[in-house]
Amino acid sequence: MLKKNMMKALSLTVATSLTMATMGCASINTKENELTMESTEDTIASENTEKAETITNDKDGEHAIEVDGETAEYTDIKVVKTGDSDQGDEADFYGDNAAIFATNGATLTLSGIEVETDGTHANAVYSYGEGTTVNISDSTILTAGNCSGGLMTTGGGTMNASNLTIRTTGNSSAAIRSDRGGGTVTVDGGTYTTAGTGSPVIYSTADITVRNASMESTASQGVVVEGKNSATLENVTLVADNNTKNSDKSDYYQAVMIYQSMSGDADQGTASFTMKDSSLTNLNGDIFFVNNTVAEISLTASEIENQGDGVFLRAAAAGWGNEGSNGGQVNLNATDQTIDGDLVVDEISALNLYLQQGSTFNGGINTDGEAGAVYVSLSDDSVWNLTGDSYITSLTCDADSVKLNGYKLYVNGVEYTEGTKSEGTAIELQQASGSGMPEGAPDGQGGNPPEKPEGAPDGQGGNPPEKPEGASDGQGKNPPEKPEGASDGQGENPPEMPNGQGGD
Repeated sequence: MLKKNMMKALSLTVATSLTMATMGCASINTKENELTMESTEDTIASENTEKAETITNDKDGEHAIEVDGETAEYTDIKVVKTGDSDQGDEADFYGDNAAIFATNGATLTLSGIEVETDGTHANAVYSYGEGTTVNISDSTILTAGNCSGGLMTTGGGTMNASNLTIRTTGNSSAAIRSDRGGGTVTVDGGTYTTAGTGSPVIYSTADITVRNASMESTASQGVVVEGKNSATLENVTLVADNNTKNSDKSDYYQAVMIYQSMSGDADQGTASFTMKDSSLTNLNGDIFFVNNTVAEISLTASEIENQGDGVFLRAAAAGWGNEGSNGGQVNLNATDQTIDGDLVVDEISALNLYLQQGSTFNGGINTDGEAGAVYVSLSDDSVWNLTGDSYITSLTCDADSVKLNGYKLYVNGVEYTEGTKSEGTAIELQQASGSGMPEGAPDGQGGNPPEKPEGAPDGQGGNPPEKPEGASDGQGKNPPEKPEGASDGQGENPPEMPNGQGGD
């Protein structure tokens, strides 16, 4: 059954078009993905039943469904989108070529639908702009092309999702994705899987919350948070296998990356990652990596297992930001939490570790010697079991909180004596210096899309451009030009990163 108040859809012949392109997403590693579209479709075929209607579109830069400033509802349909976008920013920031697109304060409700896309920059379901809301439930999304996310939210849009199955197989194709201008994303229930390089399950330049869900990445990080944005996981199972690099900016693999690319796609400020009553299994490298930003990591009653050979947390410089001030600045809050593994804080990074409400830390800190500033605070019912010599700057603990186990702990260069109470002071965390933007860069090269100048035609600023009269499909959609002298990532390509939407 199809219910609608408004329908802008084109029923066209479906053409298959899977191409390799790098526009609008970071450099692409051409290693064959572990999953294919065919095997993915076979796997979930039993979950789907024949739909009442199929809506198709095979034109470059177009949508199968577009809802502009109105209210619409679709139930029991299948949407198939092929065709590519050669306008990187228009696709990533403003929704060009998305299969289902809502904008200009629209409210779009989707239930019991199937969405398949097979093209470059063919995001499946896209919410753009403040006041725009997409509600989607009990549905299946498959994307096969590069730079093709499952759920996409930008420009302050809202996305509410429940009980979805999302599988992406292309590179730079997060299952739950945002870009410039961010927004609010809430996901409850479902299964979310990615197979491509640079395709975490979650790539956040927004406020993203996922509850009661199963998530797995088979080539990339599980979660990436960029800039002054957040990812919150509650009662979630996450398996991450970051095993394919997409750039040379970092030497490390990790399950969760928190960073600031300085590309302008995310405002500068404190990034946040929260995990509660969840499980995280890391198959390769480190658990957490923080670079070029201040990060607030909060862990509560979650099972975190590292099956790789890396550390629990690494705060360190990498290839983003200004050399010498681009370390990681971290508050790590553990509540009723066990932490297994070492913590590494390089000489330009800092860490405040708070162990609270019966938390246990089994590991060492900077076991190779003094480096960055580190403060450790333990509540009277929490314990630190050393597994190696450790070097920190300041310590607050009761007499029975630190168990040396034959190792040495140095606090500001002085060896700590087991059984001694200590009172210390937290480290003041410093945001990375410099915005990474050229002086005088126009609006829209920070976290927000550019505003349309007064009297400017549509397509200049926050609104997707209209095609000029007589323009062929896909024409008349040029993104704002990069200002003279702007660094890479300030035009059509999002930042390179360790296998997030950019790569390692």
